[in-house]
Amino acid sequence: MDQQKLRSLVFEKTGVKVDVDDPIFALVALNEAVLAEAVERHIAQIDAASQELTQLARAAGGVTPAPAPHQAAPAGVRPIATQHPLFTPRELRLLAVSAGLSVLAALIVVGAQALFSKPAPAPVVQTTALTSEQIAAIATGEKLNKVLPRLDPKTRAALQAELAKP
Repeated sequence: MDQQKLRSLVFEKTGVKVDVDDPIFALVALNEAVLAEAVERHIAQIDAASQELTQLARAAGGVTPAPAPHQAAPAGVRPIATQHPLFTPRELRLLAVSAGLSVLAALIVVGAQALFSKPAPAPVVQTTALTSEQIAAIATGEKLNKVLPRLDPKTRAALQAELAKP
């Protein structure tokens, strides 16, 4: 750790002058020590995993195993998994549940649509064409239906009696 270089870097970045005897350098030293310990642990784990991988590769290739290394792996170091299944059992269960829920939701929607939809009205098919006299008679009947309620009761009764005759 070059303290002069760190001092100049702090001054360039912040404009604050830091003395070499400043307590901040104690923190820098502590940080370096912690980082070195972490790096050593990671290197040991990587070394153990690479040795395990080498042994597995030799065994898979039919080569005799290499002699045991003269440095054992530190305690608490586990080998790193070299293969991973395409789907874990938990993921397969979640996939099955989501597929089932999707099908169930689709069935509910289709069932509700069938239950609440109205049937389409039957198309009106006209088999014969009306003659001009029939059209005129219909128009006259519609006019009478509009006028009839406005007549006085005596005239309306007489007109309905005449219409009821064959």
